[in-house]
Amino acid sequence: MSVFVLLLGFPGVGKLTIAKELGSLISAKIVDNHWFNNPILRLLDEAAPLPKGVWEYTGRVRQAVLDAITAYGGPSPNFIFTHAGVEGDERSTRTYQQFVEAAGHRAAVFIPVRLICAEGELAYRVSSPARRDHLKTTDVEMSRSRSQQALVLDIPHQHALTLDVTFMSPSESAAAIRDHVVTCRAERYSPSRR
Repeated sequence: MSVFVLLLGFPGVGKLTIAKELGSLISAKIVDNHWFNNPILRLLDEAAPLPKGVWEYTGRVRQAVLDAITAYGGPSPNFIFTHAGVEGDERSTRTYQQFVEAAGHRAAVFIPVRLICAEGELAYRVSSPARRDHLKTTDVEMSRSRSQQALVLDIPHQHALTLDVTFMSPSESAAAIRDHVVTCRAERYSPSRR
């Protein structure tokens, strides 16, 4: 009865912080999107613009991790993944599909959770200097521009949840997601659905 929770949201929204809170509530292993990105990004010159094909390499790392989870993860562990997916972006959609397929291979309940946040608060959060240590963006102007011009990836799914975390603490956000996870698991395994 394992679950795959995918936390979707723009940089700075608190995906990893919420994942850590949620992980203790649902006994889940956390796989942050920077696990896939940073092994490749750390190889590059920090001052240079990112090469065009760099995300294809991070996608390969992601797929290798998901394949290992499918092959060796055991039958019951829950997983929480993070993804900065953008609506209308083909790469974001492909990444989302990788998670859906991995959940399917493990017969896990897939639960996508869109985390949204008001532009000003998101800009404040993204500006934290501590983010730099983990190769996370701290560009406030880029954050504002993204908030004004894009939407967090929103692919229809029966277990989808959209949560506005602007005024919620990480623990409040995690509790709301936990309650949603409990509901989705109950629906999936209720006798009337068999």
